[in-house]
Amino acid sequence: MFDRLGRTIARHPLLTVLCWIVLVAVTGGLALTGFGGQSLFDRLHSGEPVVPGSESQEAREILAEVAEEPTTVTAIVRGVDLTDQEELSAAGRAITTAHSRLVAVDGVEQVADPFVFTDGLESEQAAPFLAADGDGFLISITLDGAIGAGAEASAEQQVIDHLTAFERDLGDDARVLVSSNDLLTDSIVSQMQSDLTRGEAVALPISLLVMVIVFGGFLAAGMPLAGAIASIAGGLGTLLGFSHLIELDSVVVNVVTVLGLGLSIDYGLLIVSRYREEIRREVDAELADTVPGERRRRSRRRSRRRDPVVERALRTTLSTAGRTVTFSALTVAIAIAGLLLLRPEILKSLGAAGVSVVVIAVASALTLVPALLRLRGRRMLRPPLLMKVPGLRRLLGTLGETAPTHGVFSRLAGGVQRRPWLVMLAVTAVLVFLASPLLGLSLRNTTTEMVPEGTEQREFLTVLEEQYPAFATPTAEVLVAGSTQEATAVAEEIATLPDVTGAQVAEEVNEEYQVIGVHVDTDDPGGEVATEVVRGIRDLDPAPASQHWVMGQAANQLDFTAALLEGLPLAAGIVVLATFVLLFLMTGSLLVPLKALIVNALSLCASLGLTTWIFQDGNLSGLFGFTPVGGLEAYVVAVVVAFGFGLAMDYEVFLIARIKEFYDGGQGGIHRGDNEASVSAGLQRSGRIITSAALVIIVVFAGFATGELLPIKEVGVALAVTVLIDATLVRMLLVPSTMTLLGRRNWWAPKPLARAYQRFGIHH
Repeated sequence: MFDRLGRTIARHPLLTVLCWIVLVAVTGGLALTGFGGQSLFDRLHSGEPVVPGSESQEAREILAEVAEEPTTVTAIVRGVDLTDQEELSAAGRAITTAHSRLVAVDGVEQVADPFVFTDGLESEQAAPFLAADGDGFLISITLDGAIGAGAEASAEQQVIDHLTAFERDLGDDARVLVSSNDLLTDSIVSQMQSDLTRGEAVALPISLLVMVIVFGGFLAAGMPLAGAIASIAGGLGTLLGFSHLIELDSVVVNVVTVLGLGLSIDYGLLIVSRYREEIRREVDAELADTVPGERRRRSRRRSRRRDPVVERALRTTLSTAGRTVTFSALTVAIAIAGLLLLRPEILKSLGAAGVSVVVIAVASALTLVPALLRLRGRRMLRPPLLMKVPGLRRLLGTLGETAPTHGVFSRLAGGVQRRPWLVMLAVTAVLVFLASPLLGLSLRNTTTEMVPEGTEQREFLTVLEEQYPAFATPTAEVLVAGSTQEATAVAEEIATLPDVTGAQVAEEVNEEYQVIGVHVDTDDPGGEVATEVVRGIRDLDPAPASQHWVMGQAANQLDFTAALLEGLPLAAGIVVLATFVLLFLMTGSLLVPLKALIVNALSLCASLGLTTWIFQDGNLSGLFGFTPVGGLEAYVVAVVVAFGFGLAMDYEVFLIARIKEFYDGGQGGIHRGDNEASVSAGLQRSGRIITSAALVIIVVFAGFATGELLPIKEVGVALAVTVLIDATLVRMLLVPSTMTLLGRRNWWAPKPLARAYQRFGIHH
């Protein structure tokens, strides 16, 4: 299959490139502009991750069914001293004008502010609308939800415009902070888009620089980058298509784009590197078989027809590196597909989108990059211009992708093989130590904490919580199936629970359902105190009401964590089994896949432990620019496990494929079946590529970790740490030491499985 693909691309390189140009233009243009319709970013939403079928989600669905929640626009006026009669009078006149304008907007159902009450600001009804510190007041505008989505959006925009004009009427010292659910979502999505742009702006130039050093020139370095750009455009177009089938959270775009960018560069780097190795071998063989007088005539004939040397090199590249890339992509896709087996919707969307982007990344590596190589042909062997720069010549020779037979990685392998037990135990101890913070891991589902720091929406939420407690969201809410009297009895029982400071019926939905607001003695709505209160409420006897459901951040966290633990055995079992079978078909060994699974699990635990130490415990918060929230985002942990496992297997395939190639083929002076020599040669040949690929993908993830949103920062840092640990401690030390200790047993399999491998295994 790979040989046929290489032959086809070698004969139609221009057509292949043109197809990708059209695909990139169409999918990228659709995603970014919509071509007159909605773009991808217009279709994103943001909110608390939900779990279908959970108690908290069931309560939300009941509320949505029995009573449509009206859209509310809230404005907080700052800079008006309520004790200064002159300022108060001016504010009263301005609010009277604004009130009449707001009421006149078609679709506004109600306008509430402290000046509308008969007894004025001294009335009991006005008190919740006044700032606790006497600086300003609050205005609440409720829209009529029955007017339709389009008319409602228009009314909301008119309300915002009137409130902006109201700020000008109040004077220079006053400020009006306006917020609504749509404005909060837009704030998060805009920051996501900004972080995506910033991440690409940081990652792409540095990645190009790394690949220029690896390949010694811009043309060769640009080929993996071209594949990455094609993957990003194709991935964004795929996400736009998914947005019409499922609701896409804004975080999906950044996470999936990071994955596609990193994998595309990784795979492209491996393809380009192997092609340069093969074209060099083919040209050397041609020169050895050709007498000097024939060379000029062959050169002229090549200009008039296809170059068979280039075609053979390309076919061999795809039959070897292309096969490795495909196996690698399959392992990554299998790991990410495990997210589809979990209940939370955000994980399903990440799984579906992630698998699609992996497919696009491997497609660009197997078609676009080879087509560009075919067009470049033998010129890939020309010494790059940078080699003529004296200061860079030594650096390019040291870090370039052309690996000599013996070098730093073979010397490293030799040192490991002399003391394999010591290396294995030392590295394992380090990984266990790094994993130790996982013992105190706390999972969180952030809500308003997602709103970027320094924005007007963040300032609004802070002022609302501090100055207007009556309008702040209670720590937990309880939906009660029963009358107001029955709900009051439930509230009285809830009020007796430890750490509960108040519980009262906050809203009468209808005759059948009531909502109780529960206030807890804590500033952390998702912390341990709030979580224990939610557990206590759920353990209460539902009498006198027929049933009750608990909602809120802590309740949703408990439901999300329970859903993860419930789905984990099936998802992990299928991923492990599928990965094991895939690695067996590649190696014919029973022990290599088993060892890979154990080692990668240990590596993942170490990465998550270090991430917990950074983000949950607040270490390095100044360096990474974040405020700790007391835990890791729950879906981030699931994403890091899935993506990190896939990336770890990515480098496992890179290394094992080359070791297996030497073990089976006995090339380069290595006797067939010589395990230690094969491990050393495989590490020497693939070490530079693994190191370079890891460096590029670390740069990509670190670039996206510079964003403002905490979940994206957590994903970027966690995956960068995962790749760093895997490409150094694991691939360079732990894998060679364990393979040395196992010796020929590395490639052992029971006879029935060995026969199955001979029949169904995929060989070079």
